[in-house]
Amino acid sequence: MLDPYLALFLMFVLAGAFALFSVTAAPYVGPRRYNRAKLDSYECGIEPSPKPVVGTGRMPVAYYITAMLFILFDIEMVFLYPFAVNADALGLFGLVEIVLFIVTVGFAYAYVWRRGGLDWN
Repeated sequence: MLDPYLALFLMFVLAGAFALFSVTAAPYVGPRRYNRAKLDSYECGIEPSPKPVVGTGRMPVAYYITAMLFILFDIEMVFLYPFAVNADALGLFGLVEIVLFIVTVGFAYAYVWRRGGLDWN
């Protein structure tokens, strides 16, 4: 009865074993030459300063906000792609739903734009 799921179960076991093996073997296989440059923090090719440039002790979050906004609006494509593939089968109901979705994402985009989240200082 569970015979069709045996291949799926074996794939999960194989993936878990590979992940466990990779994490366990990495310290023994990888290079062990440490220097100051490898132990320093890395920020997109910019030399990190001892103190942050903005404020006292606060890290500028512009990079992270931009990344989160990219992910947020990129997820929109994940939901639009299935609609584009099955637009004929969904009919008018699918069209109404996708228009409501785009309007909702449009409000979010307008809000972020109005608040200055897309301005790069």
